[in-house]
Amino acid sequence: MEAPDPTNVRIITTLGHVDHGKTTLMDALLAANNIISHRMAGKLRFLDSREDEQERGITMESSAVSLKFQVMGRPDEERSPKTYVVNMIDTPGHVDFSSEVSTASRLCDGALVLVDVVEGVCTQTIAVLRQAWQDNLRPILVINKMDRLITELKLVPTEAYQHLSRLIEQVNAVMGSFFASELMEDDLRWREERDRRLAEKKERLADEAEASINDTDDFKEKDDEDIYFAPERGNVVFASAIDCWGFRVGNFAQLYSTKLGFKEANLRRVLWGDFYLDPKTKKVISQKHLRGRTLKPLFVQFVLENIWAVYDAVVMNPNTEKVTKIVTALNLKILPRDLRSKDSRQLLSTIFTQWLSLSTCIIQATIDVVPSPPVAQAIRIPKMLYPNVFDKNIQPKNKLEQDLFTSNFAPDAVVVAYVSKMFAVAAKELPENKKRVATADELRQRARDAKEARDNSVSVSGTPDSPRAALESPRGMDLGEVLDVSEESEIILGFARLYSGTISTGSTIYCVLPKYNTSLPPNHAHNVAHLIPAKVEGLYVMMGRELIPVDSVRAGNTFAIRGLGGKVYRNATLCAPQSTGVPESADPVQVHDSLINIGGVIRTVSPIVRVALEPVVPSDMPKLVAGMKLLAQADPCVETFQQQTGEHVILTAGELHLERCLKDLRERFARVEIQASKPIVPFRETAVKAQDMAPSKIPNAARGTIKGASTQNLVTFSIRSAPVPGIILQFLLHNLTTLRALQRDGQTSRDTSSNSIDIVSESELVGVQGDVLHTPSVRADQFWNALEEKCNEAGGEWVDICDKIWSFGPHHAGGCILIDYRKDMKPLSLRHRLSRNLLAQPTNTSNNNVDFTGYVETGFQLAMFQGPLCAEPVEGMAYFVESIDVDADGVQKEIVQNRLSQVTGSVISAVRDACRNGLLDWSPRLMLAIYSCDIQASTDVLGKVYGVVAKRRGRIVAEEMKEGTTFFTVSALLPVVESFGFADEIRKRTSGAASPQLIFSGYELLDQDPFWIPTTEEELEDLGEKADRDNIAKGYMDSVRERKGMFVDRKIVQFAEKQRTLKR
Repeated sequence: MEAPDPTNVRIITTLGHVDHGKTTLMDALLAANNIISHRMAGKLRFLDSREDEQERGITMESSAVSLKFQVMGRPDEERSPKTYVVNMIDTPGHVDFSSEVSTASRLCDGALVLVDVVEGVCTQTIAVLRQAWQDNLRPILVINKMDRLITELKLVPTEAYQHLSRLIEQVNAVMGSFFASELMEDDLRWREERDRRLAEKKERLADEAEASINDTDDFKEKDDEDIYFAPERGNVVFASAIDCWGFRVGNFAQLYSTKLGFKEANLRRVLWGDFYLDPKTKKVISQKHLRGRTLKPLFVQFVLENIWAVYDAVVMNPNTEKVTKIVTALNLKILPRDLRSKDSRQLLSTIFTQWLSLSTCIIQATIDVVPSPPVAQAIRIPKMLYPNVFDKNIQPKNKLEQDLFTSNFAPDAVVVAYVSKMFAVAAKELPENKKRVATADELRQRARDAKEARDNSVSVSGTPDSPRAALESPRGMDLGEVLDVSEESEIILGFARLYSGTISTGSTIYCVLPKYNTSLPPNHAHNVAHLIPAKVEGLYVMMGRELIPVDSVRAGNTFAIRGLGGKVYRNATLCAPQSTGVPESADPVQVHDSLINIGGVIRTVSPIVRVALEPVVPSDMPKLVAGMKLLAQADPCVETFQQQTGEHVILTAGELHLERCLKDLRERFARVEIQASKPIVPFRETAVKAQDMAPSKIPNAARGTIKGASTQNLVTFSIRSAPVPGIILQFLLHNLTTLRALQRDGQTSRDTSSNSIDIVSESELVGVQGDVLHTPSVRADQFWNALEEKCNEAGGEWVDICDKIWSFGPHHAGGCILIDYRKDMKPLSLRHRLSRNLLAQPTNTSNNNVDFTGYVETGFQLAMFQGPLCAEPVEGMAYFVESIDVDADGVQKEIVQNRLSQVTGSVISAVRDACRNGLLDWSPRLMLAIYSCDIQASTDVLGKVYGVVAKRRGRIVAEEMKEGTTFFTVSALLPVVESFGFADEIRKRTSGAASPQLIFSGYELLDQDPFWIPTTEEELEDLGEKADRDNIAKGYMDSVRERKGMFVDRKIVQFAEKQRTLKR
């Protein structure tokens, strides 16, 4: 495939909810390129290349394909055909694989957003629209499965038109909400900037009024006209991928403009909307000129009725005469045998493929709406390079940026490519390892050569053996042996897009890893580990499951690259000063001007399902560990690590994702039999103020007060626990990322080289626990002021507590707070420490050299990481340190005897136990991880859906009927711990009529005390002394304790009086 000019390249992806027809749509485009048969389009699902994808009927991995189309120029331009190359990426729609969507959309300039016309806007539709908005993609709305309006819902054209206009309004409402939130952010940013400028001017100018007079810069509102979908603007396609047809309003405007005598542009403008054709005057009129007449809109009259007529004649009420009339009227060339075909769907597809070709429509829409790489990169690249600069017109500052903004592919242009994910391919699937199929000409030539050799050998020596054959056979044998050896292994390839320059095989490039800091020189201690040279071993154009080797790739194309295995983990920026690569003797400092870091991919779904793995045969453990490393690299949403207990754990996004990962490990990466534990689900521990709590542990002291001491009472302390008010807790949980950034900046300022790496790994560990990372509501510089407002709003002892906050937990960023509440002392304030005011770090022990405050904080962090109920992280508890008393003389004696480590260790243990007991002094509660569950079901299976949800302790939040259909959209909340097997059960109970989408949505309090037993007369009368009704919270707590090997308070003999003998 020769490299086309970047202006004739388009890079798009398909986005949409699961089962909305993305892969079927791609089949139609592949058929147009003669990659698959037209008859098999829609049935083959060519890009679902995995066996389990074909079995389940859903896409699990994104697949790329490069297609070539010849398109005639517009009438106003020259009519010569232009060759366009369209790089397409088909993505999964299932929420478990949404990280595949993130990696694909980062590489593209446009998106085909598919929406099922019957199901409408679903949860994943909103998620992918948000992804397209964040990545600055130019979307095209494809309203798919239009045939369902006719065959299933049996709507008449007028009803169908109303249904379609409602659907487009719903999608536009989603786009409008994104625009509105961005507009509010812009407005706030502009006001802050203006206030800052006014403050500066006020210092320079004497009078404030004078300052405001001189400030003439008004807020410029952005125009939202170009973000909406409107059929008349050509960014809406009406399609039925299974029947291979699709059209835009422009197709029919072109068709009818000559018939009706209108200009095509004018007709395109009125063909969608409430416009009517006056039968008397033959003029188009709007709704206000109807004057009570019942006319049909133009879209119904000229578009929908024609399509309905074809379906009626072919499928609904088969009529050969009508079909023949339609074919003649449309001037289509269809063979008589196809017209006589008994397969009505095949006939329908044949008619529509010639009349309203889906591939032609999609490609034309892509060329018209999606910008070419040079245009798109001028808009998208500044946003990637400067995410915090909101100026629309960012000018390139150097040659590197100039090449990036213009997609320059000249030999001297800087090479910049972005690898968004790594994927694994079996070594035998690589083109160089495949036996090439000989062409007919080669076979004929080979036969001729063999005959000549045979004749020569007979005439010379009389032996029938050919020397050529003798030479060739060992070579063939070697090839087979090489194949047998290598076909077991997996090769890691990078999935990338070239933004500028030309990349060639054999050249050397630099891999700039995501943590590389461009503001520091390449030889800086921080950057050395994140800048790795690599040789390009192979470049491939991806054609679904096939890879086509190429020698070089030009800017503006997607490609696969070999040679990054062991160097790039998941994503990286590839850089070189020119197309020949990095010179051999070059030092990184010399090519500093051509190094850039485009940054990481935003992950939208955090992995939540955790499973411990072990091989059936213990000696296979090294293979399993190596296989897990490969899997983590090849799948962007998998986390693998070894727990402190020594277990090898895999974290996945959901049950379906877990099944796929285990299958891949068994069959591809580890190739050993694996045993998986039951899914490990995270919980959170907290405490609330309940009505009937036990008396507090220390009489005459506030509830939650715990006194503790180290060995020999050298250090005594008093800590009081209390639940954090809801308003403060919600604020902290929403701004976890801001808090982590603050801590990272504070530590980096003290020691750049060591602590930055520690903090990153720590934040990753917090993510591993199953936190939901929300979009922060405040920026880092506003965090403390906003927290102070929330504390003042909570009132009581929380007023003015901000400067006394000592630490947050667990892992220094979470929903628990340690507060320095000691009297007559300057408090240990985290706020002052993070503002780099090192003088504000007082030592609380002036008369001895040992400061125990650090050990108190360590004890708090340990207690928050492993709570008292079942050693799960704690959330929503505050601990007030009321006193710390140190026996200075005793400590000095311990130092002399070299036993200080025992004292400090006992302080940590004592504080940890005190914090845990403080939580138990209130009414303890478990918090369950919760899935939000969206189910689309018809009315006849609604009761069964409710039954399955109720059985698994879920609750229905909302139900809504889709207008014009018999479908209900049910929203429910379901505990993750009860969700395993939920999708299968709901499909079985509803005979496949309902399938759920489960999205992790956070934690919810289970309002039941795990230690509750019946005590009052009413409870004893209702439940009996043995409390026959199960305590759900205790059941969850005991199951986690049992898994972790902790003590479980369980009676071996439950009912001793109910003894049974062996005789019946």
